[in-house]
Amino acid sequence: MTGLWQVSGRSDLTWENSLRLDLHYVDNWSPLGDMHIMLRTVQAVLRARGAY
Repeated sequence: MTGLWQVSGRSDLTWENSLRLDLHYVDNWSPLGDMHIMLRTVQAVLRARGAY
């Protein structure tokens, strides 16, 4: 699947920022938020930004 940090910069993020995004996701989870992440996943895959 995917996660918030994967669609927010992947390898361009520091470990701390990745962790912060994961914690933000857990604290603010919602079905609508998951749908938003899935839509952003398509963009992240097509652009391949942050994938090394």
